[in-house]
Amino acid sequence: MTMNDATLTVGSLEAEPGTKARGTVRADLGTLTTDIPLTLVNGSRPGPRVVITAGVHGGEFTPIDAVVRLADRLDPREVHGQVIICPVANPPAVYQGRLNISPVDGVNLNRVFPGDPAGGPTERLAAWLFTHLVNGADVYVDLHCGGIDQVLRDFVGYRLTGDPDLDKATAELAGSFGIEDVILGLKADGGNSHAAAARRGISAVLVEVGELGQRDEATALRRVDGLLGALRHLGVLDQDGSAPAPIREWVWSAGVTAEAAGLWYPEFSFDGDVIGEVAEGDVLGRIVDPADGREHTVHAPAGGRIFYGMHGLTVAHGDELAAIAVPWDPDQATRPETLRTPGVGVAPDEVDPRP
Repeated sequence: MTMNDATLTVGSLEAEPGTKARGTVRADLGTLTTDIPLTLVNGSRPGPRVVITAGVHGGEFTPIDAVVRLADRLDPREVHGQVIICPVANPPAVYQGRLNISPVDGVNLNRVFPGDPAGGPTERLAAWLFTHLVNGADVYVDLHCGGIDQVLRDFVGYRLTGDPDLDKATAELAGSFGIEDVILGLKADGGNSHAAAARRGISAVLVEVGELGQRDEATALRRVDGLLGALRHLGVLDQDGSAPAPIREWVWSAGVTAEAAGLWYPEFSFDGDVIGEVAEGDVLGRIVDPADGREHTVHAPAGGRIFYGMHGLTVAHGDELAAIAVPWDPDQATRPETLRTPGVGVAPDEVDPRP
């Protein structure tokens, strides 16, 4: 087999073939700089380039723990291709804010990809991550979990692009993590990391495992096992003979956002494996104004299963309260009335139709 003879370089960090390098690379965000931690694993044999990020949001601890464990475990002598691991993609949010939005400018990084090198700090960070890590990758995996105020059912998400080869490869990748539920976005729109990568022809998935920002070893190790399964599927690691786990495919049917600020009292249930089965019109909860006690009732705009929901007490206008999905029906792909994927944000070349 031909040896891999390409040096893997990100900024000032380099890994020769058959070696691993760990360190930080400084990103210029205009009004400030931040140090991005990276592990570069440059295999001794040819194969794909895989980029794995965690810490896009603050308060999501299990993904960070998992990718650090993965970086420790990967032996470049056993790797085909190159693996770039970024455990903390958004240091301001991870170390200072511990929320989805950055304390630097109040922007959600996972709504502005692929970013703007001339924009605000978070837009510049998104552009830096794409320029230095994601561009040139064959595969991109962005790891998340339910944050400190969010309950969540484990799932893998990806976007349909209309490119049959790319969509097939991404569907197979999504099924390789050992997670039962796979949710398809019917368009690769918006500012999410995996959607922006898909628009550039990269096989990209979002992986959500864990909730409430909890940090526990069992969940982290389960996440590592899923990543190793995906790397075996991609040929980055040798196969171990295991068969892929069965999956169920879903499509988003609705996102629910707060139409008022106040105290949130959800009424959907989170019972073990089943999270919030609801019918259209069901009461999802109430937002109570703490000043005068007035209530705003929140109803489900569509039926299905709630895959993630707000668990925190206080909510602001526009906060995501829940996201609902239904089993995948391929006929939905041609229906123009299909609802937009929850929480996609707006890509730079889009006009947001919402007021």
